[in-house]
Amino acid sequence: MKTLQVSLGERSYPIQIGQGLLTQTDYRAWLSHKHVIVVTNTTVAPLYLQSFKECLEQQGMQVDTVILPDGEAYKTMDTLNVLLTRLLEIKAERKTTLFALGGGVIGDIVGFAAAIYLRGIPFIQVPTTLLSQVDSSVGGKTAVNHPLGKNMVGCFYQPKAVVIDTSTLQTLPEREFSAGLAEVIKYGLIRDRAFLEWLDKSMKAIWAQDNEALSEAIYRSCQYKADIVAEDESELGVRALLNLGHTFGHAIETGMGYGAWLHGEAVGAGTLMAAELSHQAGWLTQGDVEQVRHFMQLAHLPLKGPQLGADRYIELMQNDKKVENGDLRLILLKALGQAEVVTWKDSTLLKRVIESCCDA
Repeated sequence: MKTLQVSLGERSYPIQIGQGLLTQTDYRAWLSHKHVIVVTNTTVAPLYLQSFKECLEQQGMQVDTVILPDGEAYKTMDTLNVLLTRLLEIKAERKTTLFALGGGVIGDIVGFAAAIYLRGIPFIQVPTTLLSQVDSSVGGKTAVNHPLGKNMVGCFYQPKAVVIDTSTLQTLPEREFSAGLAEVIKYGLIRDRAFLEWLDKSMKAIWAQDNEALSEAIYRSCQYKADIVAEDESELGVRALLNLGHTFGHAIETGMGYGAWLHGEAVGAGTLMAAELSHQAGWLTQGDVEQVRHFMQLAHLPLKGPQLGADRYIELMQNDKKVENGDLRLILLKALGQAEVVTWKDSTLLKRVIESCCDA
């Protein structure tokens, strides 16, 4: 097992990474009450809910469960309200701990519910997808989607712990695994070119779910995320760099309808758009752009975005949390391994890049 710490003063918490942790972890140190509620979805429940529930009960906990529908299409205020209603029916108290057992959608909804139920109750992240393990479970971002924009309704609320069982990835569909790799690649692009070189050599082993390579990729991704969150918890500065490809990607997800494209697929295509725009701005070489494309190919990610029309992309991108004074603020690459927040005003070039990076 490997352990990291997200250093946020009295709200600091550990990230534990290893095989078999789901049912081998002693969760009692993070609890202040025996009553816990495990929230999961219809896909994960048949795989892991019973064994996880038994593990908690063996540690002396009174366990209730809530099973929500699976998929990005259900990351809504309606689903959030279903969960809040169940918490009231179960009579959850301020010391009741919620467990988010699932991928990023479950983690975001459970975290948001924990933040607002009784003005805040504890929760623990138990992510079961690669994307949630390397990104969304760490850092305290919680949200639901709105028809006009992804993750536009939410808040920052940190978990008590993150427990990452790499064994759960063995049941993850290949498409979901591929989507998670988009976020792994992102860390190298924004922060560490040497990590990109390591990924280039290790991707075959990661795809084969070699435990050493996979655990290292997850550990290093979480380390980058934890360091950035500790420096800038509420995304007022450097944390925005974690959104490389996301402004384009969120436009794809919203424009296509939530769930048509997986988040990582949209981020992958969006990252290529950001790389091409960085090239057109004079920062990346054409060879650098090809390198970014190479990594997306290694991860089996889409190399083109859907054809929504450049005007529609920009309309959707305006509903982005980084927009300031009406101006788009994009994460672009000054070099591979070096990202920067750029206020972008040249809509003509932006439209041309979008069109060139989309399917005909």
